[in-house]
Amino acid sequence: MAIDRWLLEQHQSGKHPPTLRFYTWSPPAISLGYHQRQYPEYWQHLTWQGQKLDLVRRPSGGRAVLHQGDLTYAVVTSGLMGSRLQVYEKICEFLIQGWRSLGVQLHYGTAGRGYIHNPNCFGTATSADLVLPDGAKLIGSAQMRRAGVILQHGSIRLQPDAELFNQVFGAESFTNVQLPQSLSIEKLIAALVAAASNCFDMQIELQPLSQSEWEEILGLVQFW
Repeated sequence: MAIDRWLLEQHQSGKHPPTLRFYTWSPPAISLGYHQRQYPEYWQHLTWQGQKLDLVRRPSGGRAVLHQGDLTYAVVTSGLMGSRLQVYEKICEFLIQGWRSLGVQLHYGTAGRGYIHNPNCFGTATSADLVLPDGAKLIGSAQMRRAGVILQHGSIRLQPDAELFNQVFGAESFTNVQLPQSLSIEKLIAALVAAASNCFDMQIELQPLSQSEWEEILGLVQFW
């Protein structure tokens, strides 16, 4: 999350091009929306497979997300015109196209503002989220805007642990997602990168962070 925020600041200052990023979490973590101040105290003491779950705050809004068995994506860009929802749809198009190339059809959720009363991001699907044909939410996204620069990132559910999910959000809060059996994270990322290159009409180059960049990012981290 600190890397996402750093990439936004770098792009805003003209030091870094638009960025597409994918990552997983180790150890698992719960990320809280920027304005989400209330959450169960026991979240600070959860463990899974002998590891303590991290509790972090996102630079973007929304509800809590359990990052375990998921793939997180992040897009940092600028120059997109329109309302917040229109910008969501412009960015989400690469997610829709990428999953379609894998044989999975996605559409936008329909839930209204009632989601703010649900601490679980995946408990509702708004018009900024992507759901499967059976209504199960596959991708929850959130945005942060700063002076024309946009950070949109989100969680793609792949193989979450049902027991841990229910432990975090309450009994029977888990809903299963049906995905292709042969799907790997590597195959998914390749499909999404190809779709992003097509949707945004750009050439994507792999660029690892340098040691000095890592040191700069670590300076942004807020410890709980």
